[in-house]
Amino acid sequence: MNTESKSLPYTVGAVAADAGTRLDKFLSEHLADLSRSRIKTLITGGHVHLSGAKVTDPSRRVKSGEHFEIFVPPVKPAVPAGQKIDLEIAYEDDDLIVIDKPAGLVVHPAPGNPDRTLVNALIAHCGDSLSGIGGEARPGIVHRLDKDTSGLMVAAKNDQAHHFLAEQFAAHSLERAYQTVVWGMPGRKTGKVEGNIGRNTRNRKKMAVVKRGGKRAVTRYKLIKPVGDWASLIECRLETGRTHQIRVHMASIGHAVIGDPLYGGKDAKRFTQKVSQSFQASVSELNRQALHAYLIGFIHPKTGQKVTFESPLPRDILSLL
Repeated sequence: MNTESKSLPYTVGAVAADAGTRLDKFLSEHLADLSRSRIKTLITGGHVHLSGAKVTDPSRRVKSGEHFEIFVPPVKPAVPAGQKIDLEIAYEDDDLIVIDKPAGLVVHPAPGNPDRTLVNALIAHCGDSLSGIGGEARPGIVHRLDKDTSGLMVAAKNDQAHHFLAEQFAAHSLERAYQTVVWGMPGRKTGKVEGNIGRNTRNRKKMAVVKRGGKRAVTRYKLIKPVGDWASLIECRLETGRTHQIRVHMASIGHAVIGDPLYGGKDAKRFTQKVSQSFQASVSELNRQALHAYLIGFIHPKTGQKVTFESPLPRDILSLL
């Protein structure tokens, strides 16, 4: 049932078993395609009626025999506008879409990138299958990748899927794994990097491991293979999701991501004399950090089953190996 596309009101009746239930909870149990937060907005916005009168209190207790009318406004056009941009789709259904994002593509419009973003591309690609996030025809982005990080992302097409995926992300149960080529080789084949991440006080464009403040951040890494004696291919898994987390944490232990313009300079200088000419040529042609989100797994909001997707390393990173 796509409730957002209907123009007629929905009628939901309460029976004895519903008596005493909060109105927003009661309606969310009967309107499966709308999240509870969306229903709460409809109630406070005067779109739920009882006997012709508006009911605007989401916490109101339902009584047996009451019949509520729910008027769902038409979905508003998306802001920003859709733009046709080629996308590599790993999976798509009525509830969500999994994209293999290329390096160089920004996820959200921002002052420096007002358009030609992943959001613009998804709005154009998904079209009418976007039934509305908070009443607006836009994709629900629950996590991000840096502009120059490639790999898998999931976006929701409707309120219910967005809420379900966002809960998994907040609980850190949404599985994400990255492959990256870093300078040097960690002393241990597996390890854990812990350190709160906050804004760098000397450069506001950078994040840093901070002793005071910041947000808790934990990264687990595993050595996959050494590259000469100057680099390593490693896997990173996040227990938390902080801005630039892998890049900051790996740089903090002396193994910065290769090609990282913000955090990799110091480690690049340490290993310059060791690298082969072919490796140095590949680094020069990379033009971005060698970081790829190769795996994503989550519970599907409709089926309740765990789904996992993998993406192979792109050519520019493979050339380093």
